[in-house]
Amino acid sequence: MAYTAMKASTKQKSHVWFLVFLVILVVASLLINLGPQYNAFVTKHNVPLPKVKEFPFRLGLDLSGGTSLTYDLDLSVIEPSDRLNAAEGARDVIERRVNMFGVSEPNVQINKTAQGNYQITVELAGVKDINEAIKQIGETPLLQFKELNEERKELTDEEKAAMDEYNKKAEAKAADVLGKVLSGGDFAELAKTFSEDEATKDNGGSLGWLSSKENPEIIAIAEKLEIGQVNTNLQKTSQGYEIVKVEDKRPQTKDGKPVVEIKAAHLLICYEGASNCQSGLTKEQALEKINKLKEQATPENFSDLVKQNSTEPGARDSGGELGWFSNDTMVKEFEEAAMAAKKGEIVGPVETEFGYHLIYKEDERPMMDYKLSHIFIKTKSIIDILGNVDEWKTTELTGKYLKRATVQFNPQDNSPEVALEFDSEGAKLFEDITGRNINKPVAIFLDGYVISQPTVNEKITGGQAVISGRFSLVEAKTLAQRLNAGALPVPITLVNQQTIGASLGQSSVDKSLTAGFIGLVLVALFMIIVYRLPGLLSVIALLVYGSLTLSIFKVWPVTLTLSGIAGFILSIGMAVDANVLIFERMKEELRAGKPLGTAINEGFSRAWPSIRDGNLTTLITCFILIQFLTGSIKGFAITLALGVLMSMFSAVVVTRNLLKLVVTPKIASKLWLFGVKPVSDKQA
Repeated sequence: MAYTAMKASTKQKSHVWFLVFLVILVVASLLINLGPQYNAFVTKHNVPLPKVKEFPFRLGLDLSGGTSLTYDLDLSVIEPSDRLNAAEGARDVIERRVNMFGVSEPNVQINKTAQGNYQITVELAGVKDINEAIKQIGETPLLQFKELNEERKELTDEEKAAMDEYNKKAEAKAADVLGKVLSGGDFAELAKTFSEDEATKDNGGSLGWLSSKENPEIIAIAEKLEIGQVNTNLQKTSQGYEIVKVEDKRPQTKDGKPVVEIKAAHLLICYEGASNCQSGLTKEQALEKINKLKEQATPENFSDLVKQNSTEPGARDSGGELGWFSNDTMVKEFEEAAMAAKKGEIVGPVETEFGYHLIYKEDERPMMDYKLSHIFIKTKSIIDILGNVDEWKTTELTGKYLKRATVQFNPQDNSPEVALEFDSEGAKLFEDITGRNINKPVAIFLDGYVISQPTVNEKITGGQAVISGRFSLVEAKTLAQRLNAGALPVPITLVNQQTIGASLGQSSVDKSLTAGFIGLVLVALFMIIVYRLPGLLSVIALLVYGSLTLSIFKVWPVTLTLSGIAGFILSIGMAVDANVLIFERMKEELRAGKPLGTAINEGFSRAWPSIRDGNLTTLITCFILIQFLTGSIKGFAITLALGVLMSMFSAVVVTRNLLKLVVTPKIASKLWLFGVKPVSDKQA
């Protein structure tokens, strides 16, 4: 008996702790859902509580009002293999143009018609001048080549002397502060006193956790330090002097797994039809050859095999070495195989768009995050004195003279490059520009944004050039895609325009809210009348479900459309449906004379297969709709899938724990609370 009582007590405690967790979860969701109202209350009544971040609902076009535009793309002059890239480039250009005239949450997406043609749909919410928007979207993407503006104002002797004097004092101040730190001074107090970074000085110079991509200059200093250490030498960055302290460091993670970078080499055998291939081999011949090479390959002879056999440009010199790279750097198939391989292992053949690869994974190391504090002493530059000036001067060369851009590999170090080919007039212009800018950069602008600024090494004739730099393969492909989109003005034709007024959108929102409220009330009444106490608890679980789901919609954020709201309401019905299955099974067990605790357990365990299978088939359908469809149908599938997942949590987990928590021996004796007559009554 003592053991049974102790076991029951332990179970009861677990249900209480679940209730505490649930309350915290609900409070958090309510703060997300009612953030504006909470902040207004705190401000109005001067309540000493912190304000919360506000997450507005992201409403679709049919709810917020606006215009939907559909464009046909004329890709008849583009090779079939390049049409998707051209469409994606046009989409990127349109998206940038839409963002320039301040559209709230624009939606620009590519659709493929049943005839195999491409269309772009642009949804614009809140645009006042739709005609101007249509005009800007329809313009040809603007590709420009610019040279340094040599006519910029220079510093006077007095200004230069003043800048030098300021920077000398800054260096002396930084050296003095560093001396105080190294002498054992309190870093946080010194940061508050001397640091010129206004954003961090009041909290002791804390920068929080930084990854290697967030602030490369400071991370370069931190990488050489251990936890608790400070750089012992004065470190100069582009903005000033940095004194950095490593508070902590940890391996980067993604989806719960460590993020690593690896060092690898590869051997490529390409075939006819693969990207940038001139081997003359068929696909079958290439596969046969690389399989034979794999049989011979060892870590010791891998470099020699690459130099003797690889079809990759420059492999004879590089030995296929790729250096260190991390996630999202190589093409997907190559990266997945390289990351999955063990250190020292040769894997393959792996097929990519470039052909078949053997991959030798040479080394692996974790990528780190750093928790840092710093003391910053600012220096002055020319920009601080003269202000921002136009650095670049427009030339005559634009995208209309560019025939094509393609990805190739540097024969010296095997790095990806982008090759440019101009027409005859563009070749002459490019020759003139490069001739007057030797050892100077020439910047490439797409729609007003710098996408590359290579340095000219020599005068370039013949209308061909190479953009080289520290590109990853993905970056090089993206750059070529954008150049082609700008250089090949893909004609677009407006074929459909639909305008929804703000009042109509608001009317849809009001009607949706009314329908949802009525449906929720009717469902709640039905559950309470038919199932009584379990029904009441299921309504509470349903309210928890609603609050959590809406908060997810806000934080994600999910774009809510009428169809999306329909998906959410449908998931409410599925949540109730799960409870109906559970409670009906409970009633059957109670009618059979089983104890209440046993009936509850049996109700949930026996109903679970039906709930699981029904919801799983719904989720599979939602996944298919999300992957292969767009627009309102995709929105419906997303909200339904999220709702189904949350409904399983509310129906199976929340309701069950609430039942276990409220059921006591006294309540267990009152079977009418569960919609069942006592056995004695029936027998009488």
